[in-house]
Amino acid sequence: MLQEIIIAGFGGQGVMSMGQLIAYAGMIEEKNVSWLPSYGPEQRGGTANCAVVVSDQQVGSPLVSNPSAVIVLNNPSFDKFEPKVRPGGLLISNSSLVARKSEREDIKVIDIRATDLANELGNSRITNMILLGAFIEYSKFLSENSIIESLKKVLSEDKYHLIDINKRALRKGAELVAVF
Repeated sequence: MLQEIIIAGFGGQGVMSMGQLIAYAGMIEEKNVSWLPSYGPEQRGGTANCAVVVSDQQVGSPLVSNPSAVIVLNNPSFDKFEPKVRPGGLLISNSSLVARKSEREDIKVIDIRATDLANELGNSRITNMILLGAFIEYSKFLSENSIIESLKKVLSEDKYHLIDINKRALRKGAELVAVF
């Protein structure tokens, strides 16, 4: 099993946190992982992406040029990374903010209005967790329990009160792809 994932959006959308959660969950499940962040000098509002590799074998390089999965949270990220998804791969898009639709027929595309759904759940900052829940449910290569356990590593202790809403967001994302 090898998953090469790119997650991309603006700084402040939880892109790096999503990558860290996947990497920690992979470690919990005794897989080999790498996580490589890439972002501009701005902390919020600048472009941000990360590459995560999760494998049963040793990871030779953290660089990902033809990902098996891409999760995009905004238009610039869609434009940059949608063409890079390998044939047979997966593209998950936050259709609340991504105006374009993929016209590729050689990949699986899941559009989720994640920002709208996060607002309905009461916190726009869990948009990323809805998308992550959809990805985990569809790909089935990591368990939801591992992601939830990873929250304790990614969140600081003073943010542990947010674990419950993050769980709800994960489950909401998973429910949305159960029909695929």
